[in-house]
Amino acid sequence: MMNRRRFLAAGVGAAAAMPLAGSHVLADEGRHVLTATDVHVKDYPTVEAVRWIGETMARETGGRVTLRQYHSGQLGRESEAIDMARFGAIDMTRVYAGALNNAFPLTQALCLPYVFDSVPHMRRAMDGDVGKAVLEGFAKRGLVGLAIYDSGARCFYNTQHAIRVPADLHGLKVRVPVSDIFIRMLRLFGANPTPLSLGEVFSGLETRMIDGAENNIRSFHSSRHFEAARYWSQTNHSYAPDVLLVSQRTLDGLQPRDRELLVETARQSVAVMRSLWDASEAKAREAVFAAGVEHNEADLAAFARASQPLLSEYRKDPAIDALYRRIRDLA
Repeated sequence: MMNRRRFLAAGVGAAAAMPLAGSHVLADEGRHVLTATDVHVKDYPTVEAVRWIGETMARETGGRVTLRQYHSGQLGRESEAIDMARFGAIDMTRVYAGALNNAFPLTQALCLPYVFDSVPHMRRAMDGDVGKAVLEGFAKRGLVGLAIYDSGARCFYNTQHAIRVPADLHGLKVRVPVSDIFIRMLRLFGANPTPLSLGEVFSGLETRMIDGAENNIRSFHSSRHFEAARYWSQTNHSYAPDVLLVSQRTLDGLQPRDRELLVETARQSVAVMRSLWDASEAKAREAVFAAGVEHNEADLAAFARASQPLLSEYRKDPAIDALYRRIRDLA
């Protein structure tokens, strides 16, 4: 099996010999084998949507453009995948918007607490001018935004007790993505935020290094975190989406017709992903609750009030505030 170290070593060697960087692009009679990464498991909706892109590309090009996937974090963390795509070591990657906040500030507006009211609200915003503005913002740093995927309602889960109001989080060590917004939000809620990669969470829960985490229920199920954390609290504190990115080098290296096909196919994959997401999310919810996970509704107004200082601070940035206002107009 190809791991990240072997993959990068092969890419560096091939880059010296090929006009297109990295071993993931094979220039042989106009043929290209594109690589895509994801930290999620092979049947996760984002992984399956990208697989659909690859199948469509292969069919429409007669096998001239194909795609090889590395799922389940085989090539490392999301932060590493972003850099590998920027520099052409891989072609495509699906990453959570929170992992993009520092390098691409417009994505911060998507990650602010309670900026979206629901999944339909998030989808309206991402399908319109807001999503277009965010995708266009990636071009400045060697990436092209292809599509924005769902990531569901992020909620808290833990090993200790039900979370109904922010005070219930006081003193708990809670895993968060490596994102300033999430770290500061958890501090406002009174928790002890602990940045970890997704792959480290299960062992962290089992060894009591952390008391809980926050994520969507689909990931709660597919990562099997529900086996260690038996309390799920419906806080809906974030609907921040995922983003599918492609290296600008990769896109420039494709024939114009293949480039247009990839962009259009990625756009169409959003509907594919959403259909898979809705079905699998419902199954995940049923499965974890059937497994005995205790679940409760939370006081959303109390959490929204507690997060107001963070929201106010980020809205001091005119660009973030403008995007926030456009999102709220669609509520």
